[in-house]
Amino acid sequence: MKLSLIQMHVEPGDPQRNLETACHRIAEAAEIEADVILLPEALDYGWMDESARDKPEGLSAAPLQEAANQHRAYVCAGLIERRGDDLYNAAALIDPDGEILLTHRKINELEIAHSIYRCGSEVQPPIDTPFGRIGLHICADAFADEQWISRKIATQGADIILSPCAWAVPPDFNPDTTTYGEIWRKNYIPMAKEHSCWIAGCSNIGPISSGPWAGHRCIGKSIIVNATGEEVLTGPFDEEAVLTVDFS
Repeated sequence: MKLSLIQMHVEPGDPQRNLETACHRIAEAAEIEADVILLPEALDYGWMDESARDKPEGLSAAPLQEAANQHRAYVCAGLIERRGDDLYNAAALIDPDGEILLTHRKINELEIAHSIYRCGSEVQPPIDTPFGRIGLHICADAFADEQWISRKIATQGADIILSPCAWAVPPDFNPDTTTYGEIWRKNYIPMAKEHSCWIAGCSNIGPISSGPWAGHRCIGKSIIVNATGEEVLTGPFDEEAVLTVDFS
């Protein structure tokens, strides 16, 4: 399997532009024959962006479904989901026929986001693909107490967990003096090693312009950890990139 992570710029409150960008990046990954393509969290509206309150019913997945079908790849993306009056921070796994195989609603949402998102309550079992069993969670789900969400997915037979993310830092963060990513390594590596399960976290880049973290920015630094707990890929800081690992 060849897995590509799309570390893309997400423009807050501009779902049309963001989905178009995602489709262009899917095409780029397809050019290097990616089998599975992972995109960031809340890529349509941006994490915690207030504009999502006016989102139509359902998921905005249709453009990504078309791209998955066109390029014959599995696509996993973080999207905002509306069900009635409730908004969920969700993720979907789409197959090469453009069908949604698996969805997940973020369970361990940060408290600052509770004013906009309703938390999910169920861990979905991983699903069979030609490349092994794939499970989903989202960002902070990885550091739920004792990594219980990751571990539950792994004990249900996942070979790889795909995690759309939005990793953000405050305005005064200096990458020259502070190394970003320790929280993810501390939670990904022990779980992956213990359960012989790969885990991939893909973050966007770009500003957060509304809500309690307005002024923060997402900075990429996407990570893949293999089934022995080795960090085999690390994305650049605050740069767009298509990052690829060949599992063979």
